[in-house]
Amino acid sequence: MTDQLDLLAEMGRDFAASGDIEALLKTGLERIAATLDAEGGALFMLNAEGDALVCHASHGPVDISGLEVGAGEGIVGRAVENNRSEMVRDVSKDPSFKQSIDDGSGFTTRSILCAPLSVKEQRIGAIEVVNKKGGDSLFTDSDLQLLETLAASAGLAILNARMAEELIEKEKMRRELELAGEIQKSLLPVDGPPDHPVAGVNLPARVVSGDFYDFFDLEDGRICFTLADVSGKGMNAALLMAKTASLFRCLGKETPHPGRLLSRINAEINETAARGMFVTMLAGIYDPETGRVRFANAGHEPPLFHTAQGKFEDFEATMPPVGILPDLGMGKIPEEQELQLNGGAFYVFTDGVTEGYVNGEELGSVGFREKIVEGKDSTPLDRVKSVAQCLKDEGPTLRDDVTILVVDDGRAARIRAAGGGDNARNGEDALADDLHTGSHELATISVAAVAESLKMVRRVVEVAATSCGYGKETTQDIVLAVDEACQNVVRHAYRDTNGGEMVIAIVRDKGDFVINIRDFAPKVDPSVINPRALDDIRPGGLGTHFIAQVMDSVEFTDPPDGPGETKGNLLVLKKAL
Repeated sequence: MTDQLDLLAEMGRDFAASGDIEALLKTGLERIAATLDAEGGALFMLNAEGDALVCHASHGPVDISGLEVGAGEGIVGRAVENNRSEMVRDVSKDPSFKQSIDDGSGFTTRSILCAPLSVKEQRIGAIEVVNKKGGDSLFTDSDLQLLETLAASAGLAILNARMAEELIEKEKMRRELELAGEIQKSLLPVDGPPDHPVAGVNLPARVVSGDFYDFFDLEDGRICFTLADVSGKGMNAALLMAKTASLFRCLGKETPHPGRLLSRINAEINETAARGMFVTMLAGIYDPETGRVRFANAGHEPPLFHTAQGKFEDFEATMPPVGILPDLGMGKIPEEQELQLNGGAFYVFTDGVTEGYVNGEELGSVGFREKIVEGKDSTPLDRVKSVAQCLKDEGPTLRDDVTILVVDDGRAARIRAAGGGDNARNGEDALADDLHTGSHELATISVAAVAESLKMVRRVVEVAATSCGYGKETTQDIVLAVDEACQNVVRHAYRDTNGGEMVIAIVRDKGDFVINIRDFAPKVDPSVINPRALDDIRPGGLGTHFIAQVMDSVEFTDPPDGPGETKGNLLVLKKAL
């Protein structure tokens, strides 16, 4: 009795501590068979479907590991089905005994002791031992009680091991999903400056999302953009989303035509997409210099145009979703639509936006338009983030992925009205709306005195000169004159130093267009750099001659903070309006 209690205690500890339940069950079965003085034994467990018992451990002269019998077949099946122990002293008299197993193995079974593995009503399998050694070859009631006790301990250990495996798998899946989510986020574009004309937001309802948006600059200054929604949920949708996003980023730089771009993506998706999966997708190109948007819509939600005058207009899709038909254009050139924004904003979004809830009610198309109007004075990025946040604040989880992209032409339209283009940056915002009358400081920029800075200087001067009414030819002459003056600062004023700073201040002073070029180099002698006569054939000096010919006045003067070598130089260029 003491030996049996020691065995129970030891096996209980082993079951509780083991991470390899299969190996422990085989070892435990051998010890059980030895304790009960049995010739052999087997441990059966129900398969995942619950319709068969599979031998997971075997002990004795014949190895029957892997043997499968029906869930209700044989003495072991009966024990599991009834969740009750069986002691059969003579198997030849039991109709449930499967003689075919002995016939196939060559082993002779005389008696069987079988105990079910179960925890409460949850059936797991059964342990059976065969043929008591010595004496009358019959098992006793005490043998049955011991086997039942060991089976109860083993059943609990198996159940705990399964639960631990499930927890490990769930944790592994959670980490994999988190990693997939991070990878997905890395596929989304980085937010641009607050006033960037294209902005987007994506809030996944789960860890991973089937939605995505993207935008990037083309070499000619236009901006390529997209927003898409993959059918379905979970990992399959996330993988298709990643593939579609990668195709857009890759092919979009080669194919700056939205319809053709969607057609090429569709061809790639059709080759490998799982049956029944598709992508609703809108792709477009925005030109900040003209305010024009050209787009193609493959089965996606109608985009929404909010005009500068406050009206709304939507546009239905003209093509089926990506991934359904091999030819997206159905034998024709994919249809594109064109829209002149004229200071308005173009919104592309997924159904998670209009079908989301705010204050317990579905936002809907009307509610979305109201949110747009509420945020019309905020930056494009803040506007779309505000809409997404109000949907997220409704509850602990979103009902569906929320993705919004906006192309806002407001700032570009103001720059165009002032004579600028989409690359007019760094100083253009200083241009006032009223530039044609009175006295105005048009722009002031501070740049490093290096050649790379001159592109920015030229652009700002061009915008300022155009805004004051100069024609294209005169504007170009002014830009070249200022460029030549700045090059002289870089090459000559700072030649004996490690470089420095230039400040270019552009002023409309009543009837004059004035450019002040300030450096902080040692003071120069103006006579050395005055233009010489054109018939004096020597290298150098012609640049200053060109400046003098273009500008009405070229004057070196002391900077406003006083004379002295440490105060630098101030060149004032004037051109009558």
